[in-house]
Amino acid sequence: MSIFRKLLPPPEWRLPVLILMGAITGLTLYALVESKAVSYLSDDPKTCANCHVMTPQYSTWQNSSHREWASCNDCHVPQDNVIKKYAFKAKDGLYHASVFLSRGEPEVIRMKEAGVEVVQSNCIRCHQDQVTDARLSASVENHFENRTERKCWTCHQEVPHGSIHSLSSVKYYGKIDEEHQETVPQWLSKYLKESDNQKNTKNE
Repeated sequence: MSIFRKLLPPPEWRLPVLILMGAITGLTLYALVESKAVSYLSDDPKTCANCHVMTPQYSTWQNSSHREWASCNDCHVPQDNVIKKYAFKAKDGLYHASVFLSRGEPEVIRMKEAGVEVVQSNCIRCHQDQVTDARLSASVENHFENRTERKCWTCHQEVPHGSIHSLSSVKYYGKIDEEHQETVPQWLSKYLKESDNQKNTKNE
C-alpha cells in the first residue's frame, strides 16, 4: 500500500492527471477500434487489405491458385511457434503502421530481408517434397543442388501475386468482383468505374 501511495500524484495534481489519463485511454481505444487492431490477431486475408495500399496484393492473391491452400499469414509469418508468429506480426504491423501514417509507403511494395527469409522458409515448409525429393526435382536442371541458394520466386515469379505490385495497377488485373469490393476504398472504386466508363465511351 505504501508503494501505491508513493505513486499517487500530490492532491492538487490528481484531477488533471485523472483527466489526462482518461484522454490517453480514450484516444488509445479509439485508435484500436479505427485501426481494427483486434482483426490482426486473426488469419483472415481481408485483414491485410485494411490498409488500402495492400489491395493489389489481396486482389492478385484472390485470383491465384494459392487462395485455396494458403492465407497471407501462411506465407508471410513464421510458423515455427505461436510466440515467434505473433512477435513477428507485432513488429511488422508496427512498422507498416508507422510507414502508412507518415505517408511513406512506396508505389511498389517489396519485402524486407526479414520477410524474404520468412517467405522462403514457408515455401520450403509447404513444398518440402518438391525441393528435397530428387525424383521430383529431376525435371529442373540443377534444382536439387541449388534449392537452398536461390529464392523460390527467382523461377516462380508469378506465384501467387502475379506481376502486379502497385496500387495504380489493380484495374489491369481483371475486374474487382463483389467479394473483393469491400476491401477497396470508395475513392478507388469510383476512379476505376470512371476509368472503365471513359474507355467504353472511346471504344464506342
